[in-house]
Order: sequence, then C-alpha cells, then structure tokens
Amino acid sequence: MNYDFNEVINRKGTYCTQWDYVQDRFGEKDLLPFTISDTDFKIPVPITEKIKEVAAHEIYGYTRWNHADFKNSIAGHYGRRFNTPIQKEWILYSPSVMYSVSLLIRLLSEEGDGVLTFDPMYDAFMNVIEQNHRKLIGHSLNAEEGWSIDFERLDKELESASILLLCSPHNPTGRVWTKEEMDQIVRLCKKHRVKIISDEIHMDIHLQGEAPIPLLRYIGEYDGLYTASAASKIFNVPGLIGSYVMIPDEAIRNAFLHQTRTMDFLNSASIFGMHAIMTGYNECDDYIDQLSAYVFENMKFVHDFLASQLPDFQFAIPQATYLAWIDVSNVPFGAKEMQEALVKVGNVAVMNGEVYGKNGKGYLRLNCGCPRTKLEEGLRRVKIAMDSLYDAKRKENADEKTV
Repeated sequence: MNYDFNEVINRKGTYCTQWDYVQDRFGEKDLLPFTISDTDFKIPVPITEKIKEVAAHEIYGYTRWNHADFKNSIAGHYGRRFNTPIQKEWILYSPSVMYSVSLLIRLLSEEGDGVLTFDPMYDAFMNVIEQNHRKLIGHSLNAEEGWSIDFERLDKELESASILLLCSPHNPTGRVWTKEEMDQIVRLCKKHRVKIISDEIHMDIHLQGEAPIPLLRYIGEYDGLYTASAASKIFNVPGLIGSYVMIPDEAIRNAFLHQTRTMDFLNSASIFGMHAIMTGYNECDDYIDQLSAYVFENMKFVHDFLASQLPDFQFAIPQATYLAWIDVSNVPFGAKEMQEALVKVGNVAVMNGEVYGKNGKGYLRLNCGCPRTKLEEGLRRVKIAMDSLYDAKRKENADEKTV
C-alpha cells in the first residue's frame, strides 16, 4: 500500500495539543507548530479499518491485554524488524512509556539514588527523575564528536548511579547508538551493577546508517535490563492510549503487575490502543518504511534550506527520529531574543534547545513529522523572523557608525 504523506489534514478544533494548545507553551495562539512529538500524518489504513470495526461493535467494555495476540505482535515485531528475540512472558501492558519509566525507577531504586541519563535529554526524563525524588546525573554528550559518549567519564559517573535511563534512539539528537557504544554501555553498567531502562519509542523511525539495537539483545550478557516502548510515534496513535514494557526479571515483573493491578488499578487496556499496537505491528511494515523514507527527505529539505538561506544555522541529518536538532550557537542572538522573533514576527513555534538540559543551549528542536508544505511554510517563517533580527542588528550597527 502506498501512503501519501504530502496530504494536509486540518487538526485544529480537535483538542490537539500541538495545534490547539500551542499558546500554553509559547504564549500566543495560532502559531504554526513544530513542537510536541506527534505527527501530522494519517495513521495506517489497517489500523483505521480495525478501529472502525471495533467501534462498529458498539460495546467498549473492560478489555484484557494479557493474551497471545497482544504479546505475539510485539515479540514478532522485535524479531522481524530488529532481529531480537523477545520472550512473550516478559511483555506487560502499560498506559504510557513514561508511566512505565516512572514505575520502574521506583521499583529499581530508592529515594535519593542517582539516575544517570544523557544530556541533552528528553525533557520528561528530568521530571520523572526529580519528581520521584532521585538525583539526576546528566552525562554531557560531546557535540563536537557527533554527540558521542565519553566512556571514561561515564565509568566514573556510574559509580554514583543506580539506574541508567537510556533513550534509544536518542531524543533530541537523533543518534543511533552503535554496537560498540551499546557494548560499552552494557559492560559498564554490569560492572557497576547499574540497571538500564531503555526508552525505545522512536526505534522504528530509522533514517540512515546503522539500525538501532534493542537493549534486550544483551539480556544474555547482563540481567539488569528493562525496556519501555510503544507504537505511538511511528503510527501516530498516542491519543488511543497504550504502550508496553518488557521485563525479563520475574520478581520485578510481578512487582510491576502488583502496582498496576492492585494499587493503580490499571487492570483494563484501552481497547483501541491495544488493537493499534497489534494491527500496526502485524500489518503495517510498509507504513514504517515509507514514513521513515519521507521523513529522511524532509530532513534533507531542512538541511538544504538552512545551508542556502540561514548559513548561521548548522544542521546534520539525524540517523533516527523525526526531530531535527539544529545548531544555532553561531547565531549572534540569544535564545530569548530568537524565540521572541520566531513567535512575534514569524508566528512559528519551534522548541528551544534549553528545554532539553544544559547541553541543549544553542540548539532548536524542529518536528519534521509533517507534510512538506507545512515544513516549507515553517522554514519560510523562521527566515522571516531571523531576517528581522539581522535587519535590526545591521541598522543598529549603521546608526552607531554615524554617531
């Protein structure tokens, strides 16, 4: 099946976080948004057809996730797409990836323990660590060497950690960790008996280079490995609710189930979210491949536009995700000044890199999961905003010379 990712669909008036509530973060309404990481693409046809079939039944009662159909779809996906065997008993349902991460942090560590993650980081990682009363340990990735890990420094930092919270592929930089890097990460965590929680929600959006390696491929080498993921990014179904967690450790798996069933009362799955996972993973490989190819072309467009129109902006096409991580450290304006121009002059919403940790200073994060026409218009607005700043600066310099 061929998908038309150029199709423009009006999302306004649908209670959409990205479009209808952009004012909450940027202070202005009706901005063109490139913010929260969902896409502006229609979901795969087989998922739509399954949702219509389920809806037509007109009974949406309590729904059981603990069955072979649900687990086989996930195990099959990891085996087929990532050559990684997953045992079905490891798989549990969860309402969201960040719920899983939060609960795993509580199950695997004590208050006051250190949780290490790579900086820049998905902004929810900061909250989930700090709100669970753990100590955030940020390992600053090396931007000059392609957002690489300093393994000598990581070795020392892990001495103070109980958990490594891994984002694989990495949000916001789009890095895919190589086999050598994954080998080292697992080796060092095993050395220090540090548990690893891997958020693999962007795993399917692979644009170029080596394919992502699921953490659980290493389960035979180290037993302290846990994965939280979902089909929501690739298939654009976060509003249907539903994710999964994979826990090889039986004791932790039982503790997770105890919390969800008897303390948080999350006994029943979202019927639509469950079917979206099963149908997406069983029937929609063509959508995954076509969307990834489309996003890669979007990234190429961003690269070429910035190179020709805004040369102070530096951008390398990422290996994964639909998030463009743009270096604006050479731009002669501060983040606050740039954001004001983008919002007030360009009427466009782009995420400030400082949201993603100390190491995000001097960057912008642009969501490229959208039709090309939206991306073209968004970059046109970015240029208008930046031209206004450059024009004002030139005028200021000219006035100073005439004084």
